[in-house]
Amino acid sequence: MRRHTHRHSPALPDPVVTTTSKGIRAVQWSFAALLATAACQAVVVFFTGSVGLLADTIHNLGDGATAIPLWIAFRLARKSPDDRFPYGYGRVEDLAGVIVVGIILASAVAAGTEAFLRFLHPVPVRHLWAVAAAAAIGFLGNEAVAVYRVRVGKEIGSAALVADGRHAHADALTSLAVLLGAGGVWLGYPLADPAVGLLITALILRIVWVTGKEIFLRLLDGADPHAVGEIRDAASSVQGVVEVSDVRVRWAGHRMYAEVNLAVAGGRSVSDGHAIATEVRHQLLHRLRYLSDATIHVDPAHASGAARHRMPPHEHDGLPGHSH
Repeated sequence: MRRHTHRHSPALPDPVVTTTSKGIRAVQWSFAALLATAACQAVVVFFTGSVGLLADTIHNLGDGATAIPLWIAFRLARKSPDDRFPYGYGRVEDLAGVIVVGIILASAVAAGTEAFLRFLHPVPVRHLWAVAAAAAIGFLGNEAVAVYRVRVGKEIGSAALVADGRHAHADALTSLAVLLGAGGVWLGYPLADPAVGLLITALILRIVWVTGKEIFLRLLDGADPHAVGEIRDAASSVQGVVEVSDVRVRWAGHRMYAEVNLAVAGGRSVSDGHAIATEVRHQLLHRLRYLSDATIHVDPAHASGAARHRMPPHEHDGLPGHSH
């Protein structure tokens, strides 16, 4: 039987540097594209007075502004762990996600306020053809940014970047809503323009809810159960593992860390247990690209799992009864 071997090259680049470089590049290109899109729309807003297009422009400017905290987070994520931050600085990316959600919410408030005021004080919309053209530009610019951000975000495992990409995709749809509003004004319904502004506000608020849940889930150390299952399956496949009793995972930005308790036959030596744990970690890091590191704890099969390590209630040194 032929054995398949593979080698590890010491010249491979640091995966954190590689992923953050991709994230920074995605942020920079999308920022430039959205800024150009918003600039074109702002010029048209000035000459036409369309509040629907104004809401879309404000939203695009806000979306472009989200690139700033993401860029800072990706830069900080490159810093090496130290005694104060032993897990590194990846969690800054999650904080950047909170800022992204806040910026999106602020753009919703600004757009909604302007649309409501236009209902109270209507202003005629001029040059409808220009409004339609600007809406088309907004759709194309946002959709291109959305596809790029989501693809890179999923590739490197960044919830903040994926959320920002989905936000851009919704922006593309709101630009189509502006086009619909221009059509309504052309057909003789002038309030169609501020109505579209309110519709865009509602869409933005939905984005705040959906993206906010994902960001705060990670801040609270929540994880996808599918990832836990993948880690459990990968560890169980290693020869010598009798049981995988506990799996805990947490995200720090776009990198995941795992703690795995596994059981081996009680008669094995310490060296055997260490070798099995090393191979489990090896397999986990190979199979799961989003996993940055894994801590493996080995138990004998008859005393496996965190529950077996708990000490019964007891008293000592004059302390009240307690357990560990």
